[in-house]
Amino acid sequence: MTKRFFQFVLPSMLAFAFSGVYAIVDGLFVGRNVGDIGLAGINIAYPLTALIPALGTGIGMGGSVYYSIEYGKGNKEKAKEYVGNTFSSLLIGGILLMIFLVVTYEPILKIFGASGELLVMAEDYIEFIILGTVFQVLSTGLIPILRNYGAVLPVMLFMICGFMTNIVLDYLLVVEYQYGVAGAGLATIAGQALTMVLCFILFMKKEHRLSLHHYKLRMSYLKSIVSVGISPFGLTLSPNIVIIFMNWKALEFGGDIAVSVYAVISYIIYAVQLLLQGVGDGSQPLISLFIGEKNIEGVKKIRHLAYGTAVFMAVLGFISIYLLRYHIPIVFGTSDEVTRLTAYAFPVFAIGLIFTAYLRITTSYFYATRKNLFSYILVYGEPIVLFLLLLLVPEFLKLGGVWISSPLSQLVLTIVAVILYTKEKKKAVWII
Repeated sequence: MTKRFFQFVLPSMLAFAFSGVYAIVDGLFVGRNVGDIGLAGINIAYPLTALIPALGTGIGMGGSVYYSIEYGKGNKEKAKEYVGNTFSSLLIGGILLMIFLVVTYEPILKIFGASGELLVMAEDYIEFIILGTVFQVLSTGLIPILRNYGAVLPVMLFMICGFMTNIVLDYLLVVEYQYGVAGAGLATIAGQALTMVLCFILFMKKEHRLSLHHYKLRMSYLKSIVSVGISPFGLTLSPNIVIIFMNWKALEFGGDIAVSVYAVISYIIYAVQLLLQGVGDGSQPLISLFIGEKNIEGVKKIRHLAYGTAVFMAVLGFISIYLLRYHIPIVFGTSDEVTRLTAYAFPVFAIGLIFTAYLRITTSYFYATRKNLFSYILVYGEPIVLFLLLLLVPEFLKLGGVWISSPLSQLVLTIVAVILYTKEKKKAVWII
């Protein structure tokens, strides 16, 4: 069981890590070649661009949960229909989201607090990202499906190929040809387009191929996919809603310098959070399959392994960030002032990773077992609690209160998660 767990989880962790490194790589090249203002511009735009992979992940995870459960029950035809409906939803959703972003991105960036040169930088970055919306939605949505097919290693390799493409093009477009943040945006969508093509080729292989009738949208299936997908959608998007609120208060209490500080911090913290989400989502195929098979002991074993792995990664992340807190900002090419302020704030955010580990696994467990209400509370409760704390704590502690509000919100949600998990475990409501 342990070997099977890590066969799913390790590639999932690496795949999520590479998806997070896309933004870090853009930040590295832009920070060193454009400066603090370019770094801040990407950070302001990033929550809006995060809508794209969040939509793909939400639809893809929603469909993959039902695919695994039906497959575990032996309903293979119904499982295929869920996959077909998932693909159709991804394609339609990607097109609609692209249209929405084209029309609304400028006013939304202004709502986020961007103005002047900061707004120009944010727009230059996001305009290219929007053009690749369909690529990103399909690639992030097909990955959970392929993972549930058992193709965890190929998915990881596809992510690596896209990531390497992004690095090469970042160097060419940002460093050599001096296209700035626009070049970083173009490099990102090119890498993600490659990942999508590779995923699509595997998806269309003979052993996975579907008939045309499988792709016909059925409202009952779509409703089921959306009901589960709301949680992974929010789980992917929630850290970026957090970025919006944090940028808003950072601007108020520290100006553009504080936004640059938080840009570096958010890159690293978000990357570790994605690793933790990789543990949760990597265990989902096994949990959902065992739910379909009514394998109670299998579910318990996977759940315990997931908690242990996530906590270990969170502690390792905290130690690494603390030891490297003065060195990480320098890699991004930040000024001396930004480096100093970032090193001061890093440990405050890093301690929150311990709480995040428990939250990510508990949330993934809830939506893998279709306990949607509990997962909704944890996913969407975090930005709500943070928003309330940001209204209060910085009034007393100024910029330090902005930083403290993040781990404090995660602590509050962890307490809520423990209560929900205890209630769920006591009633054994996950048994289907």
